[in-house]
Amino acid sequence: MAERKKRALLLDGQGGGIGAQLARILSRQLPDGWELLAVGTNVSATSAMLKAGASQGATGENAVIYNAARADLILGPIGLILANGIMGEVSPAMASAVSGSPAAKVLIPTSTCGVYVAGTEELRLEDYLLRAAERALALMGG
Repeated sequence: MAERKKRALLLDGQGGGIGAQLARILSRQLPDGWELLAVGTNVSATSAMLKAGASQGATGENAVIYNAARADLILGPIGLILANGIMGEVSPAMASAVSGSPAAKVLIPTSTCGVYVAGTEELRLEDYLLRAAERALALMGG
């Protein structure tokens, strides 16, 4: 029986821009034995991540809760661990599932949720995404 591939889970909301950019970067460099899954808080976000290179996708609260529990690595904006984050698209149950998941998490700092992470440099979003992808690949062993 073949070993299960490890799951890198991209989570995003609104238009899925952050997740799509991460999918574009990671899909080209994904180590063997890993798959890139996309879960959006809405259909637009999921669609954008799939078009950018994620291998499978799902949408909505239950998809976030289900897949966060089964992921080996989670990537997305910091608002995913905040109840009512991403302009209310992240329910308290979703935030709890993501933050409580045993998966390693690589979160992109954004100020749109009113959260500022002390100790982070003020960078362009593109630079945060490249750093997140580098960290994710290192965690994947790639």
